[in-house]
Amino acid sequence: MHMADALISPAVGATMWAATAATTVYCAKKVREEADASKVPLMGVAGAFIFASQMLNFTIPATGSSGHLGGGLILAILLGPEAAFLVMASVLTVQALFFADGGILALGANIFNLGFFPVFIAYPLIYRVIVGASTSRRRLVTGSLLAAIVGLQLGALGVVLETVLSGVSALPFATFALIMLPIHLGVGVVEGLVTAGVVLFVERVQPELLARNSRRSPLGGLRLRPVLVGLAIAAVISGAGISWFASTNPDGLEWSIQQVTGSSQLRSTEVSVHSAAASLQKKTALLPGYGFKQPRSAGETDVAPEWPSPDAGTSTAGVVGAGLVLALAGVVGFILNRRRRT
Repeated sequence: MHMADALISPAVGATMWAATAATTVYCAKKVREEADASKVPLMGVAGAFIFASQMLNFTIPATGSSGHLGGGLILAILLGPEAAFLVMASVLTVQALFFADGGILALGANIFNLGFFPVFIAYPLIYRVIVGASTSRRRLVTGSLLAAIVGLQLGALGVVLETVLSGVSALPFATFALIMLPIHLGVGVVEGLVTAGVVLFVERVQPELLARNSRRSPLGGLRLRPVLVGLAIAAVISGAGISWFASTNPDGLEWSIQQVTGSSQLRSTEVSVHSAAASLQKKTALLPGYGFKQPRSAGETDVAPEWPSPDAGTSTAGVVGAGLVLALAGVVGFILNRRRRT
């Protein structure tokens, strides 16, 4: 559900950048006030895990489409809403700058769609209401499933609204929404099950982490090593190996566009802002498309990759990307906590 710049106008892009910037400032202030230094390593490792998990596109049966984990709800459950939003912003920034996944102009919209809705709406209004202070596995699974579905549905609706308001494409609101929302319902179900799996793992190895985050209490004194090691191992295995088996089908957004227009790609409009953003991304993308840069001959066309696709470039992208998110999210948490102590 990463929007490309071709979908969004400069005005809408700037508006979403402003909304995301304001939310980021608010979250940074709250994390600084919490002064919970014990949360910093978890921010980095959880971010690396979400980055690697988002590389694992899975096929949506009988559609020819695929989906991937969003991860905002997992981050909110592990870190609390404000720290979760900052980590999600770190993940998507690394993806856009170094892997050309999602546009630069659309980055504010992508962070808002994948971060704000699951973190500030689905988590507090659905997950916490259902789960409460209970450790019942049924409630944990039910809360994870429903919250993931709602968060993803709101994010998909956000994509539709931002695209239609931009007016740079011929995607009609009703048709686009009627395709986007059902396909992302399937994605939301899978995300809910994965979220439940992560929550049950944490509940088993360190249940107090879930309880303290639910109460908005500091994590100081908790033994977080089992959680950190488990998420780190999962990130490395996912990014370096399981990513070879990711579905090659277009994701839900590309598939929805294809159903409406007949093509999964939209032509970029001739706007200087779009050109500047594309030029910047071309310079910063070290591993575009999560692989090594490949020289292209004149007239060469894209060929659908085989499945599975063992590729050193994909493994490198998974490990490097997870490391970059680990560093960025960890540094953000460290700086905010250091300022508070000062």
